[in-house]
Amino acid sequence: MSEHGNEVFVFGSNLAGRHGKGAALYARRHHGAVYGRGEGLQGNSYAIPTKDEFIRTRGLIEIEKSVMRFVAFAEQHPSTTFRLTPIGCGLAGYKPEQIAPMFRHAPANVILPPEFVGATA
Repeated sequence: MSEHGNEVFVFGSNLAGRHGKGAALYARRHHGAVYGRGEGLQGNSYAIPTKDEFIRTRGLIEIEKSVMRFVAFAEQHPSTTFRLTPIGCGLAGYKPEQIAPMFRHAPANVILPPEFVGATA
């Protein structure tokens, strides 16, 4: 997918695609995240929006819908490794116990962050 081979950096974003802080800024600077695109594959990164277009934290149901789209995408790309950051647990303010269970059905090619391991039940 890029110079990083078949590894994709998965980060929390906002629907406006303003990748200006935290993992989103890192994704823009180092993994091809596109300013103005808030969800989906971008370069060798994948954005999962945890904030809306006005940079307000999205509800858990809305985040989970985006996570389900990501999980389906990861299932369709089994030869790609998706390295997940603890989305929603930084600027969005959620706890790992609230977000991690959304990834309980993620395929083996999704590498969970340490914060989520054991909290997916």
